[in-house]
Amino acid sequence: MLDRFAARARRCAVGAVLAGLACGPANGADDDAALMALGKTLFTVGAVPPCAICHTLKDADATGAIGPVFDDLQPGPDRVIAALKSGIGAMPSYRGSLSDEQMRALARYVSKASGGAR
Repeated sequence: MLDRFAARARRCAVGAVLAGLACGPANGADDDAALMALGKTLFTVGAVPPCAICHTLKDADATGAIGPVFDDLQPGPDRVIAALKSGIGAMPSYRGSLSDEQMRALARYVSKASGGAR
């Protein structure tokens, strides 16, 4: 029962952020803020499994100890997208569960929040 509730909560959180994106933000700063919000939601609860389970990222209060510490690695968005599409090491591919838009949002968030976006 609790698993179904958690899954529904994740879908609702992601749906709310996607609905905000669909409303057409007014300018580039709003676009980036919406992309970052979607990326953070996907990182913490939206992706299955959520990235925060395995990875450490200070901005997301994530302390996972399986995958790399993103605050140290500071990956660029292209590197994050490549890992999401193909998987790497113990990390599965998210190609079948995340859309290209979701992968871009997640990559933008991880890159910018970790200091990798320059």
